[in-house]
Amino acid sequence: MNRINTLFQSDKKDLLSIYFCAGFPTLEGTVNVLETLEKNGVSMVEIGIPYSDPMADGAVIQDAAVQALHNGMTLKKLFAQLVNIRDTVSIPLLLMGYLNPVMRFGFENFCKKCQECGVDGAILPDLPFKDYHEKYKAIADKYDVRIIMLITPETSEDRIHYIDDNTDGFIYMVSSAAITGAQQSFGDVKLAYFKRINAMKLRNPRMVGFGISNHETFEAATSNARGGIIGSRFVTLLKDYEGDVQKAITHLKEDLK
Repeated sequence: MNRINTLFQSDKKDLLSIYFCAGFPTLEGTVNVLETLEKNGVSMVEIGIPYSDPMADGAVIQDAAVQALHNGMTLKKLFAQLVNIRDTVSIPLLLMGYLNPVMRFGFENFCKKCQECGVDGAILPDLPFKDYHEKYKAIADKYDVRIIMLITPETSEDRIHYIDDNTDGFIYMVSSAAITGAQQSFGDVKLAYFKRINAMKLRNPRMVGFGISNHETFEAATSNARGGIIGSRFVTLLKDYEGDVQKAITHLKEDLK
């Protein structure tokens, strides 16, 4: 069974998923980040594929992507780094990035490499769901790669049900229609959105992302979904601690208490 499905079929609660950008702050740090995060109780990791025009990302992740590209990170290099990752890391791993590098690599080749390395899923925010369902779903299914779709407060209920009926793994519930970036709290409008989606009784579990950085925002996420996804705050700490993953994740977990 796909590791994503195994995780969500377990009775684990308050799941913590971490995003980081491959190649930042150092080119060869990918394996160390993954191993350290698992040792510190992280439930799932999203590995960012750096791209020169990341439309949904705020300044923190944009800057990390630029540095990663300057360091020489490519999708081919990332797969080479992940080739033996399942010797030391057992938690679910996803690749998160934009469609352009994946299509240049070849979608089927991308899925095949994911399977070979033990990558369980991918998040491609600019892949239209209709295109995925009609052109790419069969390929992803062939290689047991879960393509995770995003919903926002502006996504219609009909579309949410359509996504829920035709995907597997989990739904990425974006906290707002804005770009990524840490926030200190979620207002009443966002909390109402969480409750509205929760009341829809969707088949797939959900994870909340964008803006989670502290106890209050993480608790809001875990109260309305299976867990929270943290990206910008962790990337900032990784930079502040000059690539020391242990110090960065220790600091983050203290912030979440």
